[in-house]
Amino acid sequence: MTVLRPRPEAAPYGVPVHIAVDPASPVPPYEQVQHRIEALIADGSLPPEHRLPTVRALATDLGLAANTVARAYRELEQAGAVVTRGRLGTFVATRGADREREAVVAARQYAHRLRELGFDADAAARFARDAFG
Repeated sequence: MTVLRPRPEAAPYGVPVHIAVDPASPVPPYEQVQHRIEALIADGSLPPEHRLPTVRALATDLGLAANTVARAYRELEQAGAVVTRGRLGTFVATRGADREREAVVAARQYAHRLRELGFDADAAARFARDAFG
């Protein structure tokens, strides 16, 4: 069993999460890894932008071949659950509600800053429309 530790700044997601592979299961090991990571993403245990362990590190921790974990990561990437950024690693993708939540945060920050500068909501909307072109 391996433990994935979300970034400390990602509270309330600071609880370590576990991945285990059952060798007696009829489900192939790569699917077990894939499904477990998908479940952890879905329940919020692995937040958007969380960096997953390297293929080699996770394979070693789970006692699997690196190709097995690589396949799980490929399947997750094809499903849009993770993104691979070359040598930077593999990260949980920002999707759906996560994108909307981030947009709301950005809008609140924008509104707060414009209020500090003395602008009203109409001016803020005009600036935003102009920025979108």
